[in-house]
Amino acid sequence: MAMAESQRFDRLTSFASLLRAASLAARGARGSDALRFLIEREAQVLALQDDLRRGAYRPAAYRTFTISDPKPRTISAAAFRDRVVHHALCAEIEADLERGASHASFACRKGKGTLAAVWFAAGLARQHPFALKLDVEHFFETLSHDVLLAMLRARLREPALLALAEVFVRAGAPGSEPGRGVPIGNLTSQHFANFYLGALDRFVTRGRGVRAYVRYMDDVLVFAPSKDALWAHAAAIDAFTRDRLALRLKARVTQVLPVTEGVPFLGFRLFPAVVRLDGARRRRLVRRVRALERELTRGGESATSALASLQSLVAWSRWGHTRGLRRSLFARSGAAGRGDDGR
Repeated sequence: MAMAESQRFDRLTSFASLLRAASLAARGARGSDALRFLIEREAQVLALQDDLRRGAYRPAAYRTFTISDPKPRTISAAAFRDRVVHHALCAEIEADLERGASHASFACRKGKGTLAAVWFAAGLARQHPFALKLDVEHFFETLSHDVLLAMLRARLREPALLALAEVFVRAGAPGSEPGRGVPIGNLTSQHFANFYLGALDRFVTRGRGVRAYVRYMDDVLVFAPSKDALWAHAAAIDAFTRDRLALRLKARVTQVLPVTEGVPFLGFRLFPAVVRLDGARRRRLVRRVRALERELTRGGESATSALASLQSLVAWSRWGHTRGLRRSLFARSGAAGRGDDGR
């Protein structure tokens, strides 16, 4: 047992593992710290390996910035060197965190994702007349370090792996209370946060026997034949999140509504027969398309990139049954009808 435990941490901190993690972290990476690391990749990886194996590794301070679309959030960007460790750690423990995960959980999991969650929920909207919408109040900023680490101890049997995970957990999030929060923007935060709410999945699907359930991170939908059943689920989930997870639901967001009115979920509205973009996402789509059109008119290398982005955006928008919107957006270029599938 001791040998197996040692092998796992040795594998995580091996030169090959850290080099592979550096390649993953380099995808889309910008900034001088990434460039410096990648120029001296082998020497940097060896130094990082030495720090990790000596127990001397400590993450650097985050660089924070605020975004407002789709809602105001503070993003914490880790140093490139730390992102390398994030990738190495997540690659090693992903299977541990995945074990026992619900089929209704769609964030940070291979073969899942936003669109898969939307279409899974759309299937439930066709089968049930009412939906309960729930959201956790400031989830990333307030999740409990003690609760998360207790969950991780039950999965990560090797002290060295747990100690490295704890380094990132205890670092907290800029602006959060001591003992709470993980930074939005980190790979480790995404995996830890999704794992944290796996306890909610088990409570709802096993503890309360709910089958019509879907969760994407802290956005939750429950479907049922009656409003009374859903309000009972809402009260039980509210108590569980407070008492067992040390979290709070957003009271202003909690609602039970008929699916015929459209169920808001991940930027879409789900109806029994159709899925549409919500108002905010439609406006963002229009802004993005107009910006890409301006890039196209400038020509040059940027036009090639803009055209690829535009084609990708059009393909994505079809998921929201936006044929009419696409026709109005692309009337001048005639692009709306290319490969149109009628949605």
